[in-house]
Amino acid sequence: MSELESYAGDIDVLEAWQEMSKDPTAVLIDVRTHAEWNYVGVPTFDDPQREVLLVEWLSYPSMQGQADFGKRLKKELEDRNVANDRALFFLCRSGARSRHAAIEMTRIWSGPCYNIASGFEGDLDDQLHRASCNGWKHAGLPWKQF
Repeated sequence: MSELESYAGDIDVLEAWQEMSKDPTAVLIDVRTHAEWNYVGVPTFDDPQREVLLVEWLSYPSMQGQADFGKRLKKELEDRNVANDRALFFLCRSGARSRHAAIEMTRIWSGPCYNIASGFEGDLDDQLHRASCNGWKHAGLPWKQF
């Protein structure tokens, strides 16, 4: 199985938002670091009862991978009574870590695992700034600062 066949694929932030809006059982998982959540902000839903799961793929400041990522996330999902066939949408800063997370979870999850391709902050623009050309924040989707 090739890498592209090993997860549900990359999805644009607006398409992901539409899919999650249509399916209240779909889960959004932000795999950035605690530092990013605290200093850059976190995505939210319009419904205050609906939460975004925050599960680090890499740990700050060492930026070491989490060997038990899949196990920890699966436990978080089980604790929230999320059925194993529900769609999971993964988000990071720009779509790289979240792609790895989607691939990893596809191995142990029955439902589709999507990577939100441009992430929370998006790609760098010509002035090397983020959130100005694509991504969750640029799309005007809901988010909050801690």
